[in-house]
Amino acid sequence: MTHLAFYNLIRSNSVKIGLLFLFLTGVISLFIGKQFIQKQKQNIADTAIYQEEHITQNVKFHKDDMGLLLYYLKFSLVNEVPAISGLSIGQRDVNSSIKSVTIRGLEGQKHDTDLNNPYNSLLGSLDFSFVLIFLFPLLIIAFTYNIISEEKESGTWSMVAVQSKSLFKHILKLFLIRIALILAVLLLILFLAIPILGIPINVDFWAIIATSVSYLLVWSGICFWVVSLQRSSNFSAVVLLAVWILLIIILPAAANNYLVNKYPVPEALETTLKQRKGYHEKWDMPKEATMDKFFAHYPQYKKYPVPKDKFSWLWYYGMQQMSDDESLESSKTMKEKIKLREKVSQAISLVIPTMHAQLTFNQIAQSDLNNHILFLDHLDKYHEELRLYFYPKIFENYPVKNENWKEFKPKYASITHTVNWTNSILPLILITVIISLISFFNLRRI
Repeated sequence: MTHLAFYNLIRSNSVKIGLLFLFLTGVISLFIGKQFIQKQKQNIADTAIYQEEHITQNVKFHKDDMGLLLYYLKFSLVNEVPAISGLSIGQRDVNSSIKSVTIRGLEGQKHDTDLNNPYNSLLGSLDFSFVLIFLFPLLIIAFTYNIISEEKESGTWSMVAVQSKSLFKHILKLFLIRIALILAVLLLILFLAIPILGIPINVDFWAIIATSVSYLLVWSGICFWVVSLQRSSNFSAVVLLAVWILLIIILPAAANNYLVNKYPVPEALETTLKQRKGYHEKWDMPKEATMDKFFAHYPQYKKYPVPKDKFSWLWYYGMQQMSDDESLESSKTMKEKIKLREKVSQAISLVIPTMHAQLTFNQIAQSDLNNHILFLDHLDKYHEELRLYFYPKIFENYPVKNENWKEFKPKYASITHTVNWTNSILPLILITVIISLISFFNLRRI
């Protein structure tokens, strides 16, 4: 009986077309992810070449003045893009993975990013997470919405009832055959991702598989619940499409709107203004007002004299330092609010499976907002290391030719990453179990 049901299903042209469409779309998403990874790797390679040429040319032009040279020199920090990011590009397409900064004021340079077509940003990337979250549920709906109603509407339900020992088992069997086919396509796409994207088979890869399967089980449970109501095909189709729109579009948009209004971030503009004002107004102020604060921040540099009647790099970099110091509080407040937004959004996502799947995918693929915030923390430390290294050399006008500039290669941020299995799949499993129990209760009277 099971073999016959499987054979009848698989020989249907609509089923073949649906599975083929989903498979091809999934493969296309893998190549889009591969293209993204290759672009990021090329950017990193180009950055290394650019930094070497940039330093060589500026050392040649400003060989007599260390302060002037460091005004122009940029040093890069890289947030390496793992291969698994090709499955879920997340925030990586809007937040740059490479930051090139001078030792001047950091806040004004921290949020510089690549120029992107805003229309493309609006549409998002057709990566694997998009295919899984948006398209796979549609195929589950199309395959399952009329399992019972089709038999009733065609007049064969009474025949099935007579021939089957248990109608519940018969319906469950038909349902599981369809879900198994869709899961097979899912696993086929994910295992193709190993050679296409070069993904290592590690805990991140298994976490992606577990989250994907759990997410599809949620949609299977939702469809099973609607089928268990034993209503007409039209009714089931409309209800399931309404649920799809609700979970895919309306609830995530409402959650985002709530977070934006609940936790506004006016500090983003405030930080920029304070940083600029903190630097520019110092030109019209007595030097003592700047240097007293600078020496309070770095008492080890008090030994360097500040000429009152002429320009000095000590005063200039003191002004740059003060611009960062005066915008520090608003910058910290902005970061805390962004972290709070992320924390609340994760809490809300526990009851919105689509949102939870997307956030979990981004976390595993290291393309989430937390990863970018950690990268900015590393940038703060790297920038401070550069300042502490070069400040004495600038203030002493250390000979440019005596510095080994070839040692300054792009540095990689070391961001640790772990998979939280409980947070990743437990909410999805719980939702599936609850919906399935309700469905079994509905079907026990069949």
